Amino acid sequence: MKNQRINVVALILIAIALSAVYYKHEKLGLPLKPAEQSEVWTVEAKLQFKANGGPAKASFYIPRDPPGFIKLNEDYISSNYGLATEKDEVNREALWAVRRAKGKQVLYYRMEFTRDNSSTKPRTAPKPSYPQVPDYEEPLGSAVRALLKEVRSHSADVITFTRELLLELNDPKPDQNISLINKTGHGSVEWVRQLVDILAGARIPARIVYVLPLQDLVKHGTLIPWIEVHNDFEWIAFDPVSGRQGFREDVLVWRTGDDPLVTISGGQPAEVDFSISRHALSQVSIAEQWARQTESRLMDFSLFALPVQTQNVYRIILMVPLGALVIVMLRNLVGLATFGTFMPVLIALAFRETSLVWGIIMFTMLVIVGLALRLYLEKLKLLLVPRLAAVLTIVIMLIAVFSIISVQLELERGLSVALFPVVILAMTIERMSIVLEENGSHEAFKLGTGSMVAAILGYLVMTDEWLGHIIFVFPETLLIVLAITLILGRYTG
Repeated sequence: MKNQRINVVALILIAIALSAVYYKHEKLGLPLKPAEQSEVWTVEAKLQFKANGGPAKASFYIPRDPPGFIKLNEDYISSNYGLATEKDEVNREALWAVRRAKGKQVLYYRMEFTRDNSSTKPRTAPKPSYPQVPDYEEPLGSAVRALLKEVRSHSADVITFTRELLLELNDPKPDQNISLINKTGHGSVEWVRQLVDILAGARIPARIVYVLPLQDLVKHGTLIPWIEVHNDFEWIAFDPVSGRQGFREDVLVWRTGDDPLVTISGGQPAEVDFSISRHALSQVSIAEQWARQTESRLMDFSLFALPVQTQNVYRIILMVPLGALVIVMLRNLVGLATFGTFMPVLIALAFRETSLVWGIIMFTMLVIVGLALRLYLEKLKLLLVPRLAAVLTIVIMLIAVFSIISVQLELERGLSVALFPVVILAMTIERMSIVLEENGSHEAFKLGTGSMVAAILGYLVMTDEWLGHIIFVFPETLLIVLAITLILGRYTG
């Protein structure tokens, strides 16, 4: 009955831990691998215009929830201007205003974003009404109607109709009708507007979408027009030149519609210039920025909210339960005998500073010398507490001597021996001497060797880069360690 109760508790702890890890990984984007980085883009829009000397206002379209990307941060740089933002169902606008402005004015909008690897939500709003068939001028009308009739015979729905239409219009060897239609340059705004007009002839709702091609180190980027059609459920994007369906990974949707990108009141028309740069950023930093952007308080109550110095301490402390779990498994499952339960864990922590090989060498030498001196103290018939104090003093003196010799031999690793837990060393020497007297050298060697093996295995687990990352980023995984410990606590062989 008790075993069943422990198993239920362990399963609950594991379920809580895995649920928390899943939420933090999927919703906040915290990485499961150490040093995982993602591509971050920075786009800066520069607005320049000449003010007339009186009140000036500038309205500029800015991205709103661009599909395929997560916005991490955005800044508005403008001196003496008031700022407001407005949004509707599809677009956002930045509105700058100032009481008096004269001469050259420069406004900046900067945004950082990264790719969203999760499934992109469909662009459903707003649902349009069916357009009226335009009254085309002749002979353009006859060419458009002939083209639509041919495309309709080779398509089954809105998507295939649009794709077939784009393939026909972009045919490198066009027929007479298409040559009559294609009087404007492919990919130009006028040409995409004509596409919307042609699709209206088939009663298909369509609209222009302006996207920004993403290329690193671009200083004079411009928006290019794409087209979206509605299939009664959602808006479907198409590259008007290639006919490819869906937004490419290297384009950022900036705005929807054919209104002017920037509107100036109280000044001359503005020039807009886009600069683009790309850099790598750790996934943890991206998750922190994304949490601030979404106003999530979860990161405020994580270990990342602590000062960096405190974080470094917890990176070590949080690994101690893993070392303890290793000792539990070695003692309960393997039957390995050690000096105490947590002494090997503390020795393994010391190995983090000295490296494994140097730590074993220094620990062995200190224990051998300290054990010899401890056996000499036995002849003096000291009481327990004074004897322990004497052993502790000897251990500290040995550490100091070892460090001085290391300096003279230019062995930098030898200086790290001062970080050994001297109290644990003193207790180890004391216990080894007692076992040596009561049970003989064989038992003492067995316990000493078992402690060293446990410390080495604990060191390997506690210094594993992936485990250290998981425990620090997802400290709730310690509940899994606790659950395994509880289960092993009832193991009887």
